[in-house]
Amino acid sequence: MPSLRNIPLLYIIRISKWFNLVMPVVVLFYNDNGLGMQEIFLLKAVYSIGIVAMEIPSGWMADVWGRRKTLLLGSILGTLGFAVYSLSHSFLWFMVAEIILGVGYSFVSGADSAMLYDTLYENKREKRYVRIEGRITSAGNFAEAFAGVAGGLLAAITLRTPFYFQFLIAAVAIPAAWQLVEPQLHREHIRLTPLQFLHEARKNLTANKDLMVAILFSAVTGTATLTFAWFVQPWFQAIHLPVKWFGIMWALLNLSVAVSSAYAYKVEDRFSRKTGSILIIVSLTLGFWLSGLFPAVWGFAFLFFFYLARGAATVILKNYVNEYTESTVRATLLSVRNFLIRIIFAVTGPILGWVTDHVSLTWALISAGTAYFLMALFSVWRWVRPKAKG
Repeated sequence: MPSLRNIPLLYIIRISKWFNLVMPVVVLFYNDNGLGMQEIFLLKAVYSIGIVAMEIPSGWMADVWGRRKTLLLGSILGTLGFAVYSLSHSFLWFMVAEIILGVGYSFVSGADSAMLYDTLYENKREKRYVRIEGRITSAGNFAEAFAGVAGGLLAAITLRTPFYFQFLIAAVAIPAAWQLVEPQLHREHIRLTPLQFLHEARKNLTANKDLMVAILFSAVTGTATLTFAWFVQPWFQAIHLPVKWFGIMWALLNLSVAVSSAYAYKVEDRFSRKTGSILIIVSLTLGFWLSGLFPAVWGFAFLFFFYLARGAATVILKNYVNEYTESTVRATLLSVRNFLIRIIFAVTGPILGWVTDHVSLTWALISAGTAYFLMALFSVWRWVRPKAKG
């Protein structure tokens, strides 16, 4: 069917978004421009606020206006954000760039997964969602891995060079988004009035407790993986890793995510929802704690352990949200998940940045792991609690 052409285009959009040349050296770039960890986490909090401001409205636009149009707009804004970044030298302008990137990201997040799921559903292949979402996520992580090496090499010229090339990479998503085809399944729902749309969203959230659990658990876990990513470079610095190795190690970490994402469907098939949820919580919590307690070269094992768990968890938990959601509000409810991730990170990120600067990286990682364990267990308690006997 015609909409199957969306799948390779979604690969291109994901790769363009994740071929991140700047991430492996961005902390060094910020340091070179006079920023400390507290200011860096503050910038990321601003980015999160930019996402939060438009996350749910962008999901609504994707459901009512169309996934293709929102993905196109998000791709344009993402390109513009890196153009601003490549020309900026101060915290204020970095903040402007982060806001543009945050808003642009909000238009892509949720809409891409909704487009994929509805494309598969239209072709009676929705049961393959975890496998294909995993492969797309894996492709994105392979791209991020290779970008890590390339970014490190480009940073050897200047720390700003990766931003120039990132602008070009981001622009690749624009023609890909332009060629997407709106699934017929979704086109039939575009005429919902705002009141009808709000009613559908509220009905999904209030009538399905499992959907609420899936969104909360996925959001808390997403916050944890995002937080850990921003600790990786300070951890590299703590063990005195030479700068030339930053890109290579970043690449290897993302390759581990690529592998586990590609095989996430096998993990989901093997374990029940209860057992899988417990394994996700325990694995990510231990990743935080052990990385914090053992900042040494051999401690890389714990970073890889965390990233392997992250790859499978992201795909599996996103699928849970999709399974419990109707197509009419799918992009919006996926955006609710991303909205919660950014809200939580905007609150906790600067606090953890302060702990890193004024106490220690070890305590920041242990605190982050403990907070994740408690929030994740609370959010998923309905699924993992012991069943009453009798």
